[in-house]
Amino acid sequence: MRLATFNILHGRSLRDGTVDADRLTDAIKTLDADILGLQEVDRAQARSHHLDLTVLAADALGAGHHRFAAAVVGTPGEGFRPLTHDDDGADQPNYGIGLVSRWPVRQWRIVRLPAAPVRAPVFTPKPILIRDEPRVLLAAVVEPPWGGTITVATTHLSFVPGWNLIQLRAAIRALRGMPGPRLLTGDLNLPATVATRMSRWTTLARTPTFPSPAPTLQLDHVLLDPRDRAGIGDVIAVDTPDVPVSDHRPLVIRFASPGQ
Repeated sequence: MRLATFNILHGRSLRDGTVDADRLTDAIKTLDADILGLQEVDRAQARSHHLDLTVLAADALGAGHHRFAAAVVGTPGEGFRPLTHDDDGADQPNYGIGLVSRWPVRQWRIVRLPAAPVRAPVFTPKPILIRDEPRVLLAAVVEPPWGGTITVATTHLSFVPGWNLIQLRAAIRALRGMPGPRLLTGDLNLPATVATRMSRWTTLARTPTFPSPAPTLQLDHVLLDPRDRAGIGDVIAVDTPDVPVSDHRPLVIRFASPGQ
């Protein structure tokens, strides 16, 4: 199994500041992931040519099972509003996360995580206070080829210190009610030591993923619930390929088949 998580920055390249569908497709293809969690995903946004980026990623991987979960209606940085229900704003620009699987999905689940209640500083060349957007957890109960099921989820937690820990705990509580083994992927906006300590789950990779040109921080993670590990094989390879999209590098983990 190849499992990946990738904050795609709505498909934008740091090299020229543009979104190019072919370039994003090529980047996704290089991951060769059986299951892929995506963050900072656009659907029907002008800045990304009104594409459905989750569908684009699924097509790139030849994956027949995928879902997009909007966090907001509108465009972060320009104007947005929270969703009132899962299908709200379907005919408007959306922004959120996606999950793509080459293997059948038995069940999907969306869990909404509240935004931080206060504005927080972002340390650009000139620090500014910005409004945090609501967050969302997207989980799938997947049927792998070796039988049984695994639960794989993805999320993008708040950049607000402390609030991301509240959201992480909420995500873990939600996943405990789903079939094991359970894996949480995504941009957690937390270092691995904090993410593992607060979730009490096991990190499967310790490697920097941000910023993409020369990573020094790990914000992107794959966590495993240690209570039910039998259905997941050992990690045999970890990679953070340098692709020409996003300010994050994708995190790709390769597992041996269970029992090997």
